[in-house]
Amino acid sequence: MRVDFGKIALRFLGMASLAAAAAIPVAGSASAGEQIFDELRFGVSTSVQSGHSREDGVFPEITALFDPFGYDTAVGWQQQLLHPRVHLGTSIGTSGEATQFFTGFTWTVDFNEKLFAEAGFGGVIHTGDLEGDDDGPELGCRVLFHEYLGAGYRFTAHWNVMAQIAHSLHANLCDGPNDGMTRAGLQIGYKF
Repeated sequence: MRVDFGKIALRFLGMASLAAAAAIPVAGSASAGEQIFDELRFGVSTSVQSGHSREDGVFPEITALFDPFGYDTAVGWQQQLLHPRVHLGTSIGTSGEATQFFTGFTWTVDFNEKLFAEAGFGGVIHTGDLEGDDDGPELGCRVLFHEYLGAGYRFTAHWNVMAQIAHSLHANLCDGPNDGMTRAGLQIGYKF
């Protein structure tokens, strides 16, 4: 029996997108003081790969985080891990490199009121080269897994900055090359 991992990845992306969309009506129907987004982040990243897999230019990014599972009410790191947020974002390719549209789940753990760490996992659809290009990564599939790690600092209850490294790959679940994309950068966040 052959398993079509491309279809599985597309279904995963669809489910994560539905979770993000489900967060919008819940927040929209809440009291007048609440917002649709839990947090918005704006930033820039660059490729940290070497050789022919390196991407040129910088990548402006925007990410929206939603809180459909009650992260804001979680107390302690154990509860925070049980209440992930949903993220939806894009990393815009410059210099002819790949643009990414990603979604998935974000786990945030607070060390204290200022310092925090994050991990995210989900999927990405990209506009990069699948194979046969000597400039930039050969990615093999249009739909990839997407994960990231970050460490951040809160200036206030609303404003924060986070250093992040993100990686996208197909984990050899589809045919073709698997150079992946690895980007690192900074994001400024505003929590509502």
